[in-house]
Amino acid sequence: MASTVNTGTVDTDKRPDTGKRPGYGQLLRTPGALSFLLPGFAARQPFAMLTIGIVLLVQHTTGSFGSAGAVAAVTGVSMALFAPQSGKLADRFGQRAVLVPGVLVHTASVSLLVVLALAGAPLWALFLAAVPAGASVPQVGPMVRARWAAKLDGTPLMPTAAAFESVTDEFTFVVGPVLATALCTGVHPAAGLIAEAGLTLVGGLFFAAQRATQPAYGPAASHASEPHRSALSVPGVRVLIVAFLGIGSVFGGMQVSLTAFSEEIGNPGVNGLLYGVFAAGNMLAGIAMGAVAWKTGPRRRLILGYAGLTAAASLLWSVHSVLLLGALGLVVGLCIAPALITGYTIVETLIPASARTEAFTWLTGAVALGQAAAVTVAGRLADAHGASTGFLVPLAGTALALTTLVLLRSRLKPREASRVAARGIGHRVPVAVD
Repeated sequence: MASTVNTGTVDTDKRPDTGKRPGYGQLLRTPGALSFLLPGFAARQPFAMLTIGIVLLVQHTTGSFGSAGAVAAVTGVSMALFAPQSGKLADRFGQRAVLVPGVLVHTASVSLLVVLALAGAPLWALFLAAVPAGASVPQVGPMVRARWAAKLDGTPLMPTAAAFESVTDEFTFVVGPVLATALCTGVHPAAGLIAEAGLTLVGGLFFAAQRATQPAYGPAASHASEPHRSALSVPGVRVLIVAFLGIGSVFGGMQVSLTAFSEEIGNPGVNGLLYGVFAAGNMLAGIAMGAVAWKTGPRRRLILGYAGLTAAASLLWSVHSVLLLGALGLVVGLCIAPALITGYTIVETLIPASARTEAFTWLTGAVALGQAAAVTVAGRLADAHGASTGFLVPLAGTALALTTLVLLRSRLKPREASRVAARGIGHRVPVAVD
């Protein structure tokens, strides 16, 4: 059986000039960057709308946050399980070959979920529809990161690209939940998911059409000195997965608990505002992270950033006013970006080029799995004991992840090939992890 080979999708002779101090302007001048950034931004919007759209629709049709959280959790678990497989296929056959059928399946699955929910179908039927809806979520964020890595591998712009992607992700988490909430509360309870399906279809196909910037795939992505291996076989990747599970617990716990809090005070419209403030804090911190020339190693930055996130999350359950919750949500958001960005920066030093997309999808899937678990647990706690107890979920998730990071930090050392590659292109690239 012939192997799939791609040898001409990335022009390595057009790498950006990295002689100057890395910055966002220099990053955006990378040849071909805008051709995948703009459609990639549109295609990743639905990712931030899916969970909250499901929660709002199913809660409306069933009257239970627990049921709504459970359906959303099935979607998240399904995505977490299938996303890495999607990444493996993209590394082997190319992003376009995975995206096009995935986008079509996702649009059909979400449409079916909407019809079933509005028809009052039993909960098990919603669970069945949620499985393909989650499994087919387009992994646009990891694919964009893989395109950056293919263009910037070994250059000082890689941390800047990681920060830029975090800012982009968080901007979608500002726009997506607010848009979904506004549509669900102001137009129709199903409007958020309908918009999610439409954006997935249009944005995903548009991104898939950008073939010129698609990373090399198949044997062309491997080197003789770096035989193909699964990203999950790297111990450091497994440690980062645990860290990203904790980050997912913050996203999921905040989504459900803020929704429940808004319902408790009789002002459901404030939910989008509170979550938008939380996501805005993340975005602002991401902008700052990319603009700073760090002297501290990424491993230490990750642990310190995660410690701050855990400390901030520990206070959420005790706050009962909109103003204070908004302020604390902003602080939590500010603490997420350092952990998220540094984690993506570290994983790039741990894995070979042939497993890039898979590694990024493992981390994205971990966020989704953590979010799914948090949505389920926080929903049931909010139903049984009130919104404030739902905020205990982010605390538990981040505390467990921080403990893992501290105990297993030695596994986050970069592989030797990353050090050699960094020196080989003539740039002084920091590789210290302490």
